[in-house]
Amino acid sequence: MSDRPPPLPPGYIRDPGDTWVYGPDGAKFWGLFGAAGLLVWHPSVGILLQHRVGWSHFGGTWGLPGGARKEGESAVDGALREAAEEATVPAHLLRIIHTSVLDLGYWSYTTVVAEATEVFEPIIADAESAELRWVPVSEVESLPLHPGFGEAWAGLRTYLAE
Repeated sequence: MSDRPPPLPPGYIRDPGDTWVYGPDGAKFWGLFGAAGLLVWHPSVGILLQHRVGWSHFGGTWGLPGGARKEGESAVDGALREAAEEATVPAHLLRIIHTSVLDLGYWSYTTVVAEATEVFEPIIADAESAELRWVPVSEVESLPLHPGFGEAWAGLRTYLAE
């Protein structure tokens, strides 16, 4: 996989935050201003997961809709925007429950946990998803998870009132 961001659709202007940040050990993280993802949960169907396309970072794994934050954008606003852009997640049907921050000093990722007040049908709205699916909480660990999400899942699931 290239270190360069994926090609843009015609007419699209890349946001300055859409770039890699490199850690002292050479590990790379997407989002100059950090990144945020949205963990959407509904008691009757589980959580909304995104199957990442092959060309993406950790392609082929399952994770949360999300991505790079824009300069000055809050983590909650960034997570809601990214989830709408990638999966048409309707913010008006969400109740924010919790935010969890992984802060590495040079980069941060915020997971915004939200309960959906009603079930909605996610729609793939950009090229970053191979599939979107509601997954029962008990089945999440059976999928090949994005490493960061996989590490965080046990702690995040404690915020879901099953």
